[in-house]
Amino acid sequence: MTAPEKIPAGSLMLLDAASMYFRAYYGVPESITAPDGTPVNAVRGFTDMISRLVTEYRPARLVACLDLDWRPAFRVAALPSYKAHRVAGAAEDGPAAAPAGIPEEVPDTLAPQVPIILEVLAAAGIATGGAEGCEADDVIGTLAHQEAVDPVVAVSGDRDLMQIVREEPIPVRLLYVGRGLAKAELLGPTEVAERYGVPVARAGEAYAEMAMLRGDPSDGLPGVPGVGAKTAATLVGRFGSWSELVAAVADPADARLAASARQKLAKAADYLAVVEPVVRVVQDATVDLSRDDVLPSSPVDPAALDALAERWGLGGSVERLTKALAG
Repeated sequence: MTAPEKIPAGSLMLLDAASMYFRAYYGVPESITAPDGTPVNAVRGFTDMISRLVTEYRPARLVACLDLDWRPAFRVAALPSYKAHRVAGAAEDGPAAAPAGIPEEVPDTLAPQVPIILEVLAAAGIATGGAEGCEADDVIGTLAHQEAVDPVVAVSGDRDLMQIVREEPIPVRLLYVGRGLAKAELLGPTEVAERYGVPVARAGEAYAEMAMLRGDPSDGLPGVPGVGAKTAATLVGRFGSWSELVAAVADPADARLAASARQKLAKAADYLAVVEPVVRVVQDATVDLSRDDVLPSSPVDPAALDALAERWGLGGSVERLTKALAG
């Protein structure tokens, strides 16, 4: 794994579980099956990813964060188009129901693997965390915001989590695995600022604001027509907050907005008024942890873990996880 800076040992590591097991599913051949023929490629891949992260970075604490609602009602109420294109057979003006831990429509051979992943985590003694009505991003955002002791490292292939990076009071970094764990990139405020041209002093917040203006078709965010990433970053850099930028749209005397930019933003005024809570991750969710987040040095239920390994053909992956925990 390549990283521009070193993650200190003893960090709090927050995993975007769905982001990771989706990548494991597509990265490991479906021909990897249990003795009964059930595909376990996502289970094997996800377990091996955790083993590698623990071995490489030695976090003191770890939480696998879950989507208890992949399309939260509060986001849909603000912006009905939010992830609407991902809903199969559901109305665009309401959230789709999904089983806990399963973020959205998933391949038929992946959905049954999610409960197995949760069982492996429980037997190993790795904490899971979720918040009713919230996405995993919100769980990560909340735990990172509340942390007052250890450096925080979030692990995800979701660019939205670039908004949580910060230096103070506790350093928060994103280990971005969008191109796979082997090509993971460790991003802090400096890296986000350099990559997207936003102010380093508030790189995380500014990245979210840039995303609001630019939009994101994959999440159903229309953005402001005529405003691309570069223009969005330039606009964000001229203001100290989102509220300042929005206020300037209605103030012809504010010279920070050129007439052409003001016109584009004014036409999207209704969108600008509602998009902020859709894009910002929640920082005050009520997070329920399955257990203490301290990473154990050995499985808490070795018999259960051995039984899972035998039933699902996870022997090698479980051995690697056990070795990783032992350090």
